[in-house]
Amino acid sequence: MLFPRERLLALEAERLAPYAQKAKDTRGREHPEPESAYRTPYQKDRDRILHTTAFRRLEYKTQVFPNWAGDYYRTRLTHTLEVAQVSRSIARALGLNEDLTEAIALSHDLGHPPFGHTGEKVLDNLMRDHGGFEHNAQALRLLTQLEERYPGFKGLNLTYEVREGIATHEAAYAPTFKPEYPGRGTLEAQVVDLSDAIAYVAHDLDDGLRSGLLRPEELSEVAFLQDLAREEGLDLLRFSELSRRVLVRQVLGFLITAAIGATHARVEGAGVESAEGVRQHPERLAALTPEAEKAHRELKAFLLERLYRHPEVLRERRKAEAVLEGLFSAYTRYPEILPKGVQVRIPEEGLYRAVCDYIAGMTDRFALEAYRQLAP
Repeated sequence: MLFPRERLLALEAERLAPYAQKAKDTRGREHPEPESAYRTPYQKDRDRILHTTAFRRLEYKTQVFPNWAGDYYRTRLTHTLEVAQVSRSIARALGLNEDLTEAIALSHDLGHPPFGHTGEKVLDNLMRDHGGFEHNAQALRLLTQLEERYPGFKGLNLTYEVREGIATHEAAYAPTFKPEYPGRGTLEAQVVDLSDAIAYVAHDLDDGLRSGLLRPEELSEVAFLQDLAREEGLDLLRFSELSRRVLVRQVLGFLITAAIGATHARVEGAGVESAEGVRQHPERLAALTPEAEKAHRELKAFLLERLYRHPEVLRERRKAEAVLEGLFSAYTRYPEILPKGVQVRIPEEGLYRAVCDYIAGMTDRFALEAYRQLAP
């Protein structure tokens, strides 16, 4: 039995919740093109995203620990895959469009520069007088302009709903995208946003414990973690590798279950019956329960104080700042040393934006090597 696109679209319409974004209702692509015979538009978008250069580069971009810190810590790529997994789990339980959800999740961090949020802050500061830098806007820029894979248009020509989902990440629309209903987007996009917040606290806790920068006995400072440990019979003073894995799994399970329950309750309470109803609703509908929201907030505060501000982490951030500032200064002063492919974009984009795009696309190790080559 074959399942051509028409059959897949019909199955979506039959089984998805009324408030889900169906592929048959897409607002389409900026540049008309034939759709696939055996894929829905969102499946096609997901596949295009997976094959981008920007997606592959995520493997060597920092999440919390730089790539050279060890092979077992999350990178921006593994973070992205974990967000996609959490997003699909929540979307499936709520009857949402998993293909759209996955496409948004896989693309949500494509615009991150090397060295994580530190890199983003550095580039934004350096570009302050030239339009700034923000990773959501950069992701859209990559997918609509910088990734050139088709002869008829720049970018990937993704559907409106995927571009909208990238732009609404963290509830802040990128300036290059003008949506009809600012601040909300589809429930699929909202689920990805929430899943990002769930995934990173769980895996940053895991990596922090694995690295030794977080000590198990410190976890008692977070009532939520202490309660979970007690429920699982874990002793924070005799904490094994298996204990860590059990605890992190329970953190994820608790937050995912809470997200499903709270989001369903809010959708039911709001009475929305279509994807457009979700967009027009005055509040975001994807959420955690009050109990889980409190736990998530406490865990974020703990990670901020104990991990993100740890001297070892801050030391690596200072290195990253020096590297990116040095590269930016050298390339804007001496643009002739830039690759020819970057130089040809200067007349159209301007020197500073062309340099920013080039640096933002670098992996951690490429940036370090480029900086080393500039040394006298």
